[in-house]
Amino acid sequence: MAMCVTFGVMAQRSEGQVTAADNSSEVAQVEDAVIAEDAAVPMPVKLTPNEARKLRGVSTNDCFVPRGQWIFGGTASYSTHRNENYKFLVIDNINSEGYSVNVSPMIAYAPWRNMAIGIRFGYGRSLLAIDSASLSIGEEGAGVNLNVDMYHQIKHTYTGSLFWRPYIPLGHTNRFAIFAEVQLNLSGSQGRLVAEDGIIDGMQNYRGTYSKSFGASLALQPGIVAFVTNNTALELSIGVFGIGYERTNQIKNQIEEGTFQSSDMNFKVNLLSIGFGISFYL
Repeated sequence: MAMCVTFGVMAQRSEGQVTAADNSSEVAQVEDAVIAEDAAVPMPVKLTPNEARKLRGVSTNDCFVPRGQWIFGGTASYSTHRNENYKFLVIDNINSEGYSVNVSPMIAYAPWRNMAIGIRFGYGRSLLAIDSASLSIGEEGAGVNLNVDMYHQIKHTYTGSLFWRPYIPLGHTNRFAIFAEVQLNLSGSQGRLVAEDGIIDGMQNYRGTYSKSFGASLALQPGIVAFVTNNTALELSIGVFGIGYERTNQIKNQIEEGTFQSSDMNFKVNLLSIGFGISFYL
């Protein structure tokens, strides 16, 4: 009896040991499967700022403007007009002449690859001489009639700009690239105006107004540059954003004084700021 009981107990223990071994084997297989599954799933990798810019295409290994390169260039424009008995919409009998000239040289340096900083100077001169013009609104005899017999204005404008320009090459030819130029502009202007001011005691009276302005602005001007030779490139740019402030002081007939201040912010394409120029990369 004792031997039977002992055999039975030993048998039960052996059976229990086999069950534990089976369980540990199954657990090991499950753990191996989990480890294999985790290894198959790629873990997220934290990118550096430079690596993120490369994935977006903002940063590239292509060298469009090498470090240490000097850039010289500028823009120039000239326009003139002359009208004789010309009609524009509701304005009749326009007799006028004038001109506008603008010159803007610039110099820049590339302290880093595909990135340049520089300064730009600008000078502009314009003349508008209206000898006569009439504006008629409404029916004859019951509408509004305005006449201008003399209005002559000449204006000088000076501008200084500090800009930062990063380049993004298009393709791998190093011939085309786009840029987003950030500008800090300071400007000043002087203007003189002579116009008729009615008739006093049977004589024609004139008024003379002298104005002086100062302004500052922050602007964003993207564009595209294309090399036509190894060192010569053509540039086309347009303003899309700007914050500006301007203050104007006026003196009329050397007696009366006035002040005008204005500020503006825009997030639209400015067709008046389209620029076309040429630059030399040396």
